[in-house]
Amino acid sequence: STNFTPAFYNGTGSLTTGFYIIAFDTLDNKNYLILVLSLIYICTLLGNLTVLLVVFLNPSLHNPKYISVCNLAVVDIIMNSVIIPQMVPVFVFNWNFISFQACFTQMFFMHYFGDLESFSLAVLAYDRLIAIYFPLRYSTINTNMRISVILAVIWAAVFCMEMYAVALAASLPYCASRIVRSCCCEHGPVYKLACADITFNRNLATTKTLFVLFGPLSFIFITYIIIVIAVQKIASAKQRKKAFNTCFTHLLLVLTYYLPVILAYILGNLRLVRSPDLFTAILTVSVTLPPMLNPVIYSLKTEELSEKIMKLAGRLKTSPETLKKVSS
Repeated sequence: STNFTPAFYNGTGSLTTGFYIIAFDTLDNKNYLILVLSLIYICTLLGNLTVLLVVFLNPSLHNPKYISVCNLAVVDIIMNSVIIPQMVPVFVFNWNFISFQACFTQMFFMHYFGDLESFSLAVLAYDRLIAIYFPLRYSTINTNMRISVILAVIWAAVFCMEMYAVALAASLPYCASRIVRSCCCEHGPVYKLACADITFNRNLATTKTLFVLFGPLSFIFITYIIIVIAVQKIASAKQRKKAFNTCFTHLLLVLTYYLPVILAYILGNLRLVRSPDLFTAILTVSVTLPPMLNPVIYSLKTEELSEKIMKLAGRLKTSPETLKKVSS
């Protein structure tokens, strides 16, 4: 049976109940990397909490589009909260021991919200598709309830998928090395330490990664093909420009998320980066950067949202009672 707190014999004559996270030990000035990641985390919190606050305070933004935007903001916050804060004691103060329970818990939440990031972009693509392809029926097709159900189904499905993979890894016997060569308890670096046949775990991890990355990406690609075909049928050049501008913000989000991750994996698979620690640093930054940039892109490129943010900022400067008065 699966146990998230196993204690296995480590082959050295003693019992251990956890792992030791080792990374960046060959990097010069690794504390600067932690400083950069800490700044990324602070900006992630400030940006995404601002988006959530502005949407919450403005009833005019309580629609399917901004429900999807808020979903992405929540995922962004939790994603970086799972990865970055725990790195400070590990790599600054060398408190690198982590219990089995904490390790597999972190593994679950890190991969869970990483997967949700990808699917959240697909939901935003779906919203744009309905808005452009069925502009007159948008409010009846894509209701608040319907988008909420879609998001709930995605969260539940990804939960089951990640729970299975993590539970399978937690049930393996870890009787040799307990040193995890990563910045945190990633699935791959951990299950590879098991003293058992890990062929199924490896195949599962590969399949899951391909599905999570390229499944939503393929859906997004298809939606844009349909959107381009639909927009070409619009007679007015001004309307065509407006439709493409509507998709531009989402396209930036997609590129911001997928390009760094894909490039990092290409660098790793082609062994263009020889140092494992440098590769881990590149991968960590590529994963944590999109959650910081997402609210910035949406705030700057979405006129409706940027106006609300400027209005809120202006009122905060003039009245301490603003939060009670802000409305659409």
